[in-house]
Amino acid sequence: MELTDILFPLVILLSISLWVWALVDLSKSRFKSGRANLTWLIIILFSPVVGAILYFQLKKNFTERRPRQFQPKFN
Repeated sequence: MELTDILFPLVILLSISLWVWALVDLSKSRFKSGRANLTWLIIILFSPVVGAILYFQLKKNFTERRPRQFQPKFN
């Protein structure tokens, strides 16, 4: 068994995971404008790996910060 037999499927799996993670995060994020949300969706869909990396690097510029809400846990 060669290294490429393991490495290639691993790279594909990580790429798909990154793409799905970006799409899920995009759906949960609050953007300053609706156009930014649609633009990032198009970028992530048409260039999955590069688009997802760019999204995670630049999303702070386009999203609003939400204050964390305290939710007490009851046993």
